Amino acid sequence: MTTADEARARAAEFKAVFAKVKAEVGKMVVGQEHVVDGVLTAMMAGGHVLLEGVPGLGKTMLVRTLSEAVSLAFSRIQFT
Repeated sequence: MTTADEARARAAEFKAVFAKVKAEVGKMVVGQEHVVDGVLTAMMAGGHVLLEGVPGLGKTMLVRTLSEAVSLAFSRIQFT
């Protein structure tokens, strides 16, 4: 394969994995696609995310579900 072909193959594989994880998270977190996209993008880019909001929006559920979908450990930090 050429370098361009390898890059296309890797991009297609990344897109498939991203879509699979997003679909898995979407089974539990409904109606917050933009938040899910942002968290996934930050995670894949090696960044950080601070989720803020009133209780009951599903912030913990989102992160717990995402961690299970990609086989990562989950822990919660609460600020007051």
